[in-house]
Amino acid sequence: MKPLLATFLLLTVSVLAGCASHVSPELRPFTAEETRELALENLNRRGLSFDEYEAKKAELLGQPQKSFSFDNHGEMNAERAVQRHGHPS
Repeated sequence: MKPLLATFLLLTVSVLAGCASHVSPELRPFTAEETRELALENLNRRGLSFDEYEAKKAELLGQPQKSFSFDNHGEMNAERAVQRHGHPS
């Protein structure tokens, strides 16, 4: 009976000591790199348009904002004559 009681007591003390000394990663503050990575992951999940995404990403990374835009010409017709200065079409 005593070995069973001693084993149970030892097991209980081991479990309680393990729980008491557990260091949780949530208790430490995030580093700047971890915070930036979490913000970028959150940005990827938001479903923003391309322009909004690029603007927010540049803001998070501290980079100058790049200008992405489309031209106003639309689609080009292959049969349309292109006039170039000094060159016949």
